[in-house]
Amino acid sequence: MLRRLTPTDSPDLLVGTETGDDAAVWRLDDDRALVVTADFITPLVDDARDWGRIAAANAVSDVYAMGGRPLLALNLVGWNRDELSLDVLGDVLDGAAEVAREGRFAIAGGHTVDDPEPKYGLAVVGEVHPDRILTNAGLRPGDALVLTKALGVGITATALKRGVAPRGLAAAAVASMTRLNGPAAAAALAAGATGATDVTGFGLLGHLRKAAEASGVDAEVDVAAVPLLDGVRDLAADGVVPGGTRRNLAWAEEALDPGGTDEVTRLLLADAQTSGGLLFGAEPARAAEAVAALRAGGHDAAVVGALRAGPGRIRLNGR
Repeated sequence: MLRRLTPTDSPDLLVGTETGDDAAVWRLDDDRALVVTADFITPLVDDARDWGRIAAANAVSDVYAMGGRPLLALNLVGWNRDELSLDVLGDVLDGAAEVAREGRFAIAGGHTVDDPEPKYGLAVVGEVHPDRILTNAGLRPGDALVLTKALGVGITATALKRGVAPRGLAAAAVASMTRLNGPAAAAALAAGATGATDVTGFGLLGHLRKAAEASGVDAEVDVAAVPLLDGVRDLAADGVVPGGTRRNLAWAEEALDPGGTDEVTRLLLADAQTSGGLLFGAEPARAAEAVAALRAGGHDAAVVGALRAGPGRIRLNGR
């Protein structure tokens, strides 16, 4: 059984600073701390290069969610050599290298094991200033909530598997999943944010519940303001919803006041994401400025709610 380290093990180990055990932070000195994280995924798309790009962007997201920047990564590969050629793996690695060049970090070596189900990801080392770490316990009453990517990736992946994805949706989802969260992290820091998380496997509602409880705030979400990939609402209404999304909603509902929303809306808000956007809190005027800057750079960012003091409840406003 793994034991989670705490600051009592070392005063330089800063834990509990992101979304649970996803990453650890080690203070080097007054101006520098290292962020260490790892993540890997199974294929979401048929194109091997796109899979590598998505997996790499997903793996470095934890670093950005803490306000840091990635420095170095190692490949993590599970490969079925009986069914997949090494040329396909080369395409996966080329896709990851493309993301590394964009993010200005290095991928140097790694480790490969035989695996009947292929997997790819990265172990990542980044850096952050110890006094500027964004934490999932740092949301503040009075902040506005900003979401930096549209939701719907999980539903899209299910639609692709069933062969029912509308034209253009796959490309939109890949574009979203491969967009690095570096600019979103920079916008959050420039807006004076102290609290943030990336929206991944637990969906918007799941990650917001965890952050709200850790921060001692209640959240009100304006459901009409939440950006969605085009076409995913119709898919969800037709029952094209992954099982993980339904489990996310069941867990989030323990802390949820659904207002007048229907189940489809709630499922969309709980949709399990891969390489989703950042969710951060900032003073309302500065949050609006951050959204304007991100949208000018091509990000589907929006102010999606507000925070007040409370025990971690979430209220949905709208339909």
